[in-house]
Amino acid sequence: MNMKMVYLLTLLFLLFFSSIYSQETHTLSGIVTDSKSNETLIGVNIYFPELETGTTTNEYGFYSITIPKGNYKVQVSFLSFQTITVNVNLNKNYKSNFKLFSSEEQLQEVVITTDRKATNIRKAEMSINKLSIATIKKMPVVLGEVDVLKSILLLPGVTNAGEGASGFNVRGGGADQNLILLDEATIFNSSHVFGFFSVFNPDAIKDLKLYKGGIPARYGGRASSVLDIYQKDGSSTGFHMNGGIGLISSRLLAEGPIVKDKGSFLIGGRASYAHLFLKLSEEQKNNAAYFYDLNTKLSYKLNPNNNLFLSGYFGRDVFSLDKSFTNTYGNSILNLRWNHLFNDKLFSNLSVIFSDYYFGLDLDLAGFKWDSGIKNYNIKYDFKNYISDKFKLNFGVNSIYYDFNPGTVNPTKPNSGINFNQLDKKYAFEPAIYIEAEQEISKKVSLYYGLRYSLFYRLGKSTTNIYANDEPVTFNQELQIYEKATPIGTKFYDKNKVIQNYNYLEPRFSIAYGIDKNQSLKVSYNRMVQYLQLVSNTSSPTPLDIWMPSDNFIKPQIADQVALGYFRNFDEEMYSFEAETFYKKIQNRMDYIDGADLIANEAIEQVILNGQMRSYGLELMFRKNEGRFTGWISYTLSKSEQQTPGRNSSEIGINNGKWYSSAYDKLHNLAVTSSYNLNKKWSFGANFILQSGQPVTYPNGQYTYQDILVPSYGLRNENRLPIYNHLDLSATLTPHKNDNRKWNSEWVFSIYNVYNRKNAASISFQQNADTGNNEALRTSIFGIVPAVSYNFKF
Repeated sequence: MNMKMVYLLTLLFLLFFSSIYSQETHTLSGIVTDSKSNETLIGVNIYFPELETGTTTNEYGFYSITIPKGNYKVQVSFLSFQTITVNVNLNKNYKSNFKLFSSEEQLQEVVITTDRKATNIRKAEMSINKLSIATIKKMPVVLGEVDVLKSILLLPGVTNAGEGASGFNVRGGGADQNLILLDEATIFNSSHVFGFFSVFNPDAIKDLKLYKGGIPARYGGRASSVLDIYQKDGSSTGFHMNGGIGLISSRLLAEGPIVKDKGSFLIGGRASYAHLFLKLSEEQKNNAAYFYDLNTKLSYKLNPNNNLFLSGYFGRDVFSLDKSFTNTYGNSILNLRWNHLFNDKLFSNLSVIFSDYYFGLDLDLAGFKWDSGIKNYNIKYDFKNYISDKFKLNFGVNSIYYDFNPGTVNPTKPNSGINFNQLDKKYAFEPAIYIEAEQEISKKVSLYYGLRYSLFYRLGKSTTNIYANDEPVTFNQELQIYEKATPIGTKFYDKNKVIQNYNYLEPRFSIAYGIDKNQSLKVSYNRMVQYLQLVSNTSSPTPLDIWMPSDNFIKPQIADQVALGYFRNFDEEMYSFEAETFYKKIQNRMDYIDGADLIANEAIEQVILNGQMRSYGLELMFRKNEGRFTGWISYTLSKSEQQTPGRNSSEIGINNGKWYSSAYDKLHNLAVTSSYNLNKKWSFGANFILQSGQPVTYPNGQYTYQDILVPSYGLRNENRLPIYNHLDLSATLTPHKNDNRKWNSEWVFSIYNVYNRKNAASISFQQNADTGNNEALRTSIFGIVPAVSYNFKF
């Protein structure tokens, strides 16, 4: 039985199985919005206490639930908003659009209860963390800049390579194994200023969700996690502005109606200006390091069943030294979306997406400019069918076309001796189809199950190398080392000709068993396939890293992960506890031979071998959900390892074929975050992080060559940097608001690294000029860093 037949049978089974729920019922559906702005709200709980059932709004604020007719109380609750309870007489299909009020406002004619962040005991989802922007903005951060990516480092199972490092690592995976989406568009580089700040403007962000496991079938293309972020739509009720002024950057966002209650716009920008202070120094006046970005969105309601959205992002970083070296890089995305409601139960979203990551290097002194990057063009069509209160079916298709530019050299000076050179461009096509179901079997058992069928085509126009025995890497038996193989020929593939193709079934499954209303056990399994590979020789992604497609030598990464969790709410959901254990194994993880040269390498297959990864661990999280004092404590005990054994019995493999700690291995990771609201004027926040040092390779000896001491190195990553830790504090002052003014403001005072911990970003070795011995040098980026920022809105 071929793959397509398996998929077809699965689809027919799910559709048939869902038919058993057909009965005489009525459907309640609608949109949930913010009362102030008409902004749609994602993940709002619509709950029927008498039936002990409910649903949540999707990414566009739409909900639908089919239940027996009757009179019911409906509770509508969402984080940072007041919960409302209304009565509904459901004797026919009925549309009800709810408007929620922020927790600061007073309501009449509805019953107000308290919204909580309690763990969802009954739903068959796990390994998922959600953070509200309100929570993120309360966290103290370096230089006072609110940072979405830094906030998720406080969650269990999430780390990075240290201060000033870009990207993040989830459950021992690489930063390149995370799928990062902004309004459904792929972000290939998530950091500004080489990792000090993220590309996400917090003022423009509406919702953030991190999937560490149990990943739904609608997502694909990465082996470790999915970070799904949505921008705000913009207010359709009135014009508003907000922003902030900090020590090194400022931001401003404007939103308002195009047509009142029907259409809206949003435009927000950020820019850093710390480099302007360099102009005051004669030695530094020609140097610069800054970033800027722009978020935009247009929303328009054509009619009750059709909505259009056009969203975009553009960001750039510029780093320059004495005008002779200029580095420019950044992301650009554009997404046109159409929401259509076929009926009260069937919702659809069609998206046409463009994403581009650009890296440019202008070497004026050498007389040439280097350009590289990756572009993708994506069309996706998703459907959600709310069949009943106990069964929901999601399905859809998407196709992505990739354009890889590994490097273009353009001469910038006449007679420089440098000629135009284009490294071989690469192209690929990745279509996929998926189906997934959410099903409540009983009051105690809930299921999620899905299947994704993905394909990948490595396409021409391109020239590939041919090697003896199809081995671009040879093993030198005499020296016991791996070396580049010499091609025995080449083969040219014309435009859009298939060079190599792959296809995989990616099953996903999770189950929740409710022990009682306050505690549950959950199990999940998912397979993810990653067809794109990041060529990098650092543990933290850099702007110079190159994305490559899988081909006949670079195999797709295949990740299988299983997780088991226990979840409990205490004291009427005042407190929550989560415990998860996981095991993840990844096939075809790239490993580099010793001495690998990665920059501008047109034959990258000559310096890599396909290995494997594994990671496993225990994650604990205790959270206080309610009251003046809130926050959480998370702890992760985990191991992440990599192995590349010999391809046959005569080869020793990399690192002698033994398992070794990956660059993302952190045995211990403790994070504590808290906030305290003293009164209407003052609130306080604190973060503490303690984690094992990053794996590194130190010299284990030295030898003399032509009167020079040369260090010799042992096995990979058998050493570690010192333990990493710091404590951060913040205080927010909200001045008394004049009731006659619409202006609201706040002052945020923060101290990063309160006790001035000199965390090691790296340890390098050099020869001492006086003694002639090799010595270690520690590099630290931050000591204690005080900051102040001013935020406003009107």
